[in-house]
Amino acid sequence: MPSIDMPLEQLRQYKPSLYRQEDFQSFWDSVLSQSEKQPLNAELIPYDLPVRGIDCFAVRFDAFGGGRLAGWYLRPDSRGKIPGLCVYHGYSMRAARPLDLIHLAAQGICVLSMDCRGQNGQSQDTAVYPEGHYSGWMTAGIRDPRTYYFRHGYADAVRALDVLSHRDEVDPARLAITGGSQGGGLTLAVAALSRKPALALPDIPFLCDFRRSINIALAGPYPEITGFIKAFPHLYEQTIRTLSYFDCMNLAPWITCRTVISNGLWDDICPPSSIYGAYNHITAEKQMEIYPFHKHEVPYEHYELKFRLLAELAR
Repeated sequence: MPSIDMPLEQLRQYKPSLYRQEDFQSFWDSVLSQSEKQPLNAELIPYDLPVRGIDCFAVRFDAFGGGRLAGWYLRPDSRGKIPGLCVYHGYSMRAARPLDLIHLAAQGICVLSMDCRGQNGQSQDTAVYPEGHYSGWMTAGIRDPRTYYFRHGYADAVRALDVLSHRDEVDPARLAITGGSQGGGLTLAVAALSRKPALALPDIPFLCDFRRSINIALAGPYPEITGFIKAFPHLYEQTIRTLSYFDCMNLAPWITCRTVISNGLWDDICPPSSIYGAYNHITAEKQMEIYPFHKHEVPYEHYELKFRLLAELAR
């Protein structure tokens, strides 16, 4: 089976050592504790869309540390507690919108999507990054894990799931999370940082095995990091140290829910090996769906698999 990275048999065995800092646990304990103490102040704003049996809303809630996050919420017109799904989007994109989510809500699932702060949606980014950074968000605040963009981004993603789980109509025991690329990385991070998900469906996940990815990724956001290090070569070790807190590979052992991942062996944006690097550290129930000729994309067949898994959750 072809791959632009490693042969498949090597990929299956690829399990690089974790490189967590000594305060890795306390760092995330502090972030999550701070987030839990901060009110969500969630607001649902009715959205006029002529969809039978489904209520549509624009959603707003407080971001981690300040500002407001935006997204969408679809609620089936049914009684009793029903499952919930939180959807995260790809890098520099925006949250899935109502027509993107209707097929899931029609199965009896409450669906919430979130705009990542400062990207191509309506969410605010009020975080202060003390010094300049390379174009994009990958190196914003990267000199210190306490100021790094994804410290806020991961906490925001957990808060989005909290908004969903607190809805009266949602069954907190039947929560799922999903997303592709950056959304896949956020899915892995939330699965590690929260015990609420019962099912995680990350597609072609980004934010995995940074040490390898920045050395072999030919396109996409990882080269933002190499561009930064090229400008500041003396900050290489400091940069890797910061990234270690946010590497989904380092977070993977904390995942406790069922996890189904897609991986394209011709992906030059999120290298197949980087995804296996995280996957092979997951000890919970898991499966990897391999697509040998796909690049940074998710085939129809995998969307159908995810649909079936979510429909099972809704039964």
